[in-house]
Amino acid sequence: MDEIKDERLPQIEIDPLLPPELNFSLDLLYSFLQKDPAPKLTFYGGEPLLRADLIDRIVREAPVKQFMIQTNGLLLDRLTPEIISHFSTILVSLDGREELTDANRGVGTYRKVMENIKKICLNGYNRELIARMTVTESTDIADAVSWLSNNPDHSFFSIHWQLDANFANDFSRRRFTDWVRKSYNPGILCLITDWVDHMEDDAEVLRWYPFLDPTEDLLLGRKTRLRCGSGYANYSIMTDGHIAPCPVMAGMSQYYVGHIRDADPLDLAVITINGECTDCSLFGFCGGRCLYSNITKPWTEDERRIICTTIENLFFGLTKELPRIKKLIAKGVISPADFSHEKFNGCEIIP
Repeated sequence: MDEIKDERLPQIEIDPLLPPELNFSLDLLYSFLQKDPAPKLTFYGGEPLLRADLIDRIVREAPVKQFMIQTNGLLLDRLTPEIISHFSTILVSLDGREELTDANRGVGTYRKVMENIKKICLNGYNRELIARMTVTESTDIADAVSWLSNNPDHSFFSIHWQLDANFANDFSRRRFTDWVRKSYNPGILCLITDWVDHMEDDAEVLRWYPFLDPTEDLLLGRKTRLRCGSGYANYSIMTDGHIAPCPVMAGMSQYYVGHIRDADPLDLAVITINGECTDCSLFGFCGGRCLYSNITKPWTEDERRIICTTIENLFFGLTKELPRIKKLIAKGVISPADFSHEKFNGCEIIP
């Protein structure tokens, strides 16, 4: 039977020849990076630590002062303390309590990741460790975030989470809508209250990124572009040297903005958010949520609508608490500087 195509949707072609391993010389990469006066390099996968040997070499050789990595954490012990010390930010995949993490990622995952985190901390790593959660209908968001923030194995000061809204024609079979309305959105409001309570009680602003970055902008009265930086400040180098505007857009060659052999990192093409997002009253708060979904349009109107309610709920919760945050600043309990943070560090910000 011939495939029926929806003519309303963009026809995205994926390069079938994108190699699984780097097939350009590292000297070419270093030459590209040298054109940027302050390059930041993030290792991203798949799982980048499957090639810990390559990471080791690049960290030692690349003309870069700031490195970051997104990893599932299972292979962190493959890197030496010397190499790990070069990372300003390490994002590890944990979804909450041991039972939830293991249900999502395999039995024993939580314990192994925690062992590796303890090991790197004992070996002197004292920079930013971010617990990066995938949030599904199995997640009690308030419990999961609170657990990661206060668990006995390692209490994370920095946490980010991302909704699993990759509906593969299964939206009608998932309980996503009821979960958003009855669990996720109420849980977010509880967490926002807890977040501000912690400021009040401990004079400390926890780096819960879906709250931290938007609140900084609300305090400054500043509108945002796409908060992850994709397509204008944050680009991804493919294994063949082409440059994509977003790591999820691997192989989407019609959106490539150049190749490392001749591109100028300071003059890459900008890929903008278009469509219905630009007419939304919260566009300056959300920034468009996701470049990939803006282009591929994976959701029906009903699916997109329920996802947008999570952003509206986040905005409502933060603006409701904004007067209390401002009072804490006025009293000197916290400072506006407490909301500053590394931009484009692998956190999409808007879940």
